[in-house]
Amino acid sequence: MNIRPLRQDLKDYLANRGLEKKWQKASRLFGKNTRHPSLHTELLEPLWKGIYSFRLDKKYRALYFITRSREVEVFQITNHYKK
Repeated sequence: MNIRPLRQDLKDYLANRGLEKKWQKASRLFGKNTRHPSLHTELLEPLWKGIYSFRLDKKYRALYFITRSREVEVFQITNHYKK
């Protein structure tokens, strides 16, 4: 699935935290296989909103939705908090 280019604020977020290489690796894996085991892709609750996430590393996740044109729009990269 094609990932749309990141907004500048997300690029800045990655740069400020030294996550550019991890983003490149995760987005490459995601492009080949959205269900790659290392990504831990999941549909978040509430399910009807259609918001998904995949892992950059154990601490950071990319939140995204699928557009009508079947592209992936990453709208946030955030800390991953486990319950």
